[in-house]
Amino acid sequence: MTSDVAISAPEAAAANGHGDAHTTAGFGALTLGSIGVVYGDIGTSPLYAFREAVMAASGAEGLPTPAAVLGVLSLILWALIIVVTLKYVVILLRADNNGEGGTLALMALAQRAVGTRGTTIVLLGIISGALFYGDAVITPALSVLSAIEGMKDVTLHFEPYIVPLTVIILVGLFAVQSRGTARVAAFFGPIMCVWIAVIAIAAIHPIIQQPQVLLALNPLYAVSFMIHHGIIGFVTLGAVFLAVTGAEALYADLGHFGKRPIQTAWLFIVVPSLALNYLGQGALVLGDPGAIVSPFFQLFPQGFFRGCMVVLATAATVIASQAVITGAYSLTRQAIQLGLLPRFEIRHTSEAHSGQIFIPRINQLLLVAVVLLVLLFRSSTALASAYGISVTGTMVVTAMMGFVVIWKVWKWSPFTAAALIAPFLFLDLTFLAANLLKVFEGGWVPLALGAVMMMLMYTWRRGSRLLFEKSRKLEFPLADLVAMLEKRPPQRVPGTAVFLTSDPFSAPTALMHSLKHYKVLHEKNVILTIETAQTPRIDPAERVKLEQISPTFSKVTLKFGFMESPNVPKALAIARKLGWQFDIMSTSFFLSRRALKPAAHSGMPRWQDRLFISLSRSANDATDYFQIPSGRVVEVGTQVTI
Repeated sequence: MTSDVAISAPEAAAANGHGDAHTTAGFGALTLGSIGVVYGDIGTSPLYAFREAVMAASGAEGLPTPAAVLGVLSLILWALIIVVTLKYVVILLRADNNGEGGTLALMALAQRAVGTRGTTIVLLGIISGALFYGDAVITPALSVLSAIEGMKDVTLHFEPYIVPLTVIILVGLFAVQSRGTARVAAFFGPIMCVWIAVIAIAAIHPIIQQPQVLLALNPLYAVSFMIHHGIIGFVTLGAVFLAVTGAEALYADLGHFGKRPIQTAWLFIVVPSLALNYLGQGALVLGDPGAIVSPFFQLFPQGFFRGCMVVLATAATVIASQAVITGAYSLTRQAIQLGLLPRFEIRHTSEAHSGQIFIPRINQLLLVAVVLLVLLFRSSTALASAYGISVTGTMVVTAMMGFVVIWKVWKWSPFTAAALIAPFLFLDLTFLAANLLKVFEGGWVPLALGAVMMMLMYTWRRGSRLLFEKSRKLEFPLADLVAMLEKRPPQRVPGTAVFLTSDPFSAPTALMHSLKHYKVLHEKNVILTIETAQTPRIDPAERVKLEQISPTFSKVTLKFGFMESPNVPKALAIARKLGWQFDIMSTSFFLSRRALKPAAHSGMPRWQDRLFISLSRSANDATDYFQIPSGRVVEVGTQVTI
């Protein structure tokens, strides 16, 4: 079953207003909050990134050489400077869509700039969105598993309990999602601040003991390592990328905190701390090559302090996981609004912050996928091979769409825009190529997840368009029907009837069936269309458009941003100011509920028809999605072949 109340194609006109909900909080509080949410993922990368990169660089030799340690360190430090600082913090944070960031926000911004030629942009958006789900599955599994593995450094007797405890923590993490992140988020900032401070302080003593580690600040060590290590250097580059995973969160969480707090937190707090910790791990391994087995936890004294650090690391990785889970909810809502996924149930967990949402179906799917990954790979080293491909793929797509925005929206010349983006795109493509070497070691996981999500998004978008075009051919022109009804009106009944439709120019199916079966018409009739704009939020003054088409018929268009959850009754209340006497208790909402069946000849293969029909049946009820009181809804059933 599916409803014909489809969200129409994204509206091209930009709305006024910038959706700066984050401006109400103080700068200090926003900076602290960004450390807790935005930098959870990249802030916990020292747990595994340096170890995996140096082990890859060591190859068959076993113990790392000083040249390998300094080369890897230099690669990590300059990746943080070029990829995170320059590309994201300096450039892409300026490419906001009315205050919102993220790959789908960038897609909407780029699509609006190129107009009708935006098919390639939509495809890029689908790819980046699909790959993000791969990241959202691997990040919790890898982060929590790597933290719990620290218990091996406290006592070897703990090793058999690592995987079961990881699964228990992850199940608990997903179980509390329905309660909302508002209360837990209050602790995120302080815990991550403690984490950032502790990992920086612990690195100072080893650096003092081995000051030659500071030579890694020279980029020539990175270049020399890549030149002299051939294929091993290329493989190492894939592991080095683990140090910058989480950079996408900088951009995705732009709307929550604003540009300045995110930039300030990174430049003055996070990146100095990360650089110190990586240098500290490098110094430790220079002094004792055997420490590469667990360089992060060996920065801390054996016994009580190391045990406390495992607990703190677990808390930090849970926070990192929370950030990417929340990101998956936000991405799903954007994808629904942009017509890339069917409607899912969306629950709001905060009255004050519209961005704090919970999507039960996505939560269940993520939990199952994450637990399966932990049980399948069983160690952070094995999982690290699966990490990176989804993130590098997303970064490549982001760079491509960034070029379009810089060229078309910022009005730079194409050559200047290309000169700015090309070095970053080349680096991203190099990282992607290096990560693709790990396809058979586990890299197939994010590729498989991404491929499934791409297929679902593409099928839903294509099927929705075919269904819309087919329905439009079968429907009667609205203007002609209204003229006939005004000339020879049927029996009238008191009250107002609202007919929801995705096509405001054709007579809604529910209206036609109502006339056919009941042979009556309400005193007032409204043809209601809901549109999604390519901006995150819509100014309330532009929410409602009212058009009188006859004495008893009018058209109402409600416009919502792709970051907003549609609330039809609340939006219709605005129409009172435009002269429409709206009373929810004397209004009936008519929806058409369609049962889809595959046609003998359609625009899609038979398997894709069946997939689209399955997705349609799984879609959340339009009544719930648009927050219409169920007691005021009349549903009319029809059967449609596609």
